[in-house]
Amino acid sequence: MPRFASRREFLRSLGLSAAALPFLMNLPSLGFANQGQRKQRLIVMFSPNGVVPGNFWPDAEGPLAAFKPSLEPLEPFRDRVLTLHGVCDKVRGDGDNHMRGIGCLLTGIELFPGNIQGGSHTPAGWSSGISIDQELKNHLQSRPETRTRFGSLELGVLVPERADTWTRMSYSGPNQPLAPIDDPYRLLDKLYGRRKDRQALRSVLDAVSDDLRKIEAAVSGEDRQLLAQQAEFVREMERELTSPENAETANHAAPELEPGVKEDNDNMPRLSRMQIDLLVHSLAADFARVATFQFTNSVGQAKMRWLGIEEGHHELSHNPDNDEKSQDKLTRINRWYCEQLAYLTKRLAETPEPGGVGSLLDNTLIVWTNELGKGNSHTLDNIPFVLVGNGLDFKMGRSIRFPKLSHNRLLLSLAHGMGHHLPRFGNPDFCGDGPLTGLS
Repeated sequence: MPRFASRREFLRSLGLSAAALPFLMNLPSLGFANQGQRKQRLIVMFSPNGVVPGNFWPDAEGPLAAFKPSLEPLEPFRDRVLTLHGVCDKVRGDGDNHMRGIGCLLTGIELFPGNIQGGSHTPAGWSSGISIDQELKNHLQSRPETRTRFGSLELGVLVPERADTWTRMSYSGPNQPLAPIDDPYRLLDKLYGRRKDRQALRSVLDAVSDDLRKIEAAVSGEDRQLLAQQAEFVREMERELTSPENAETANHAAPELEPGVKEDNDNMPRLSRMQIDLLVHSLAADFARVATFQFTNSVGQAKMRWLGIEEGHHELSHNPDNDEKSQDKLTRINRWYCEQLAYLTKRLAETPEPGGVGSLLDNTLIVWTNELGKGNSHTLDNIPFVLVGNGLDFKMGRSIRFPKLSHNRLLLSLAHGMGHHLPRFGNPDFCGDGPLTGLS
């Protein structure tokens, strides 16, 4: 079939509307999906308030023989997991450790002075640099062969509406925080230009059904199958979003989860699954190759009543190590977050690479991390970094212990693994000898 300079040119050739554009992102026979070129992807997943070290980290360096309770949900993917102990956030300056923990996590540079008062230190403002996810987005978007519709996607689950240093980890530049989308309805709207009137039960597919039939007649059999899969996903997600049990929880911004405020967070498991499904679909459709996925926020106070836990997460994280009941609850909370990671991993592993070989997990690296190493000490040492997937060709199935190295070097490793060979990132004083050694 004839080749076209762009997807829009293809649409014009068939007399189709721009509303059909999202359905063309990953069709190999059109020549826009860069068939034969590997699509590397990076997902950064965040959960707050540190971990219980003894129930999280493997005991020894080397091959992963077994997981501690917090990481047991990853057992089916043990050969695809890499744990990194000893990676530390060495950025100091304004703000308390929760603020610097999330604000410097992906930027590797100090916070600006500001008027947001922390728990025990000086007030601070936003981060003074770009985050690594946005740096990689810009790198990929600068090249036609890796350019995607959005470049990056910022997703969340129950992220507070308020915008402050504790609630944002992704930055498009100094003083430019990005708000994650934590409403599945809004995310579907972003992906497919959904209707503005939520009361009108008209499907996004209604507006493009004729266009999709014309596209099907002009593309290969493989592409027709991909179109059908994409349309079916949109249809099923619309049904779920408009079902009675979801109508009141998925179509509005998440509630604040702070002490003294109504904490209606019992739909967190359902929202997590829906957001993960949308994220995996977005990657398969090649809407983006970089994503962040943020659960609540630094100092997150979710109450996981579905686990039989009535206290807020942050409240529990302050209790001493000899409080065995609190340690057990914190372990179960982190295990639940790991279950979300395992579900994301499973969905990537079972989704074939469109127009390629293997699965999405073969070309995706997930980085699960946190703003603190341990909640009650507020330490920025031994920040949890658990890597899953084969997208950056690191040697997986291992536990590595570093001698308290700066996390800026890990950020550099992610950039180099994605083909962006930065000499330094964030504060250059913490870049040491460059990317971490021993990952590949």
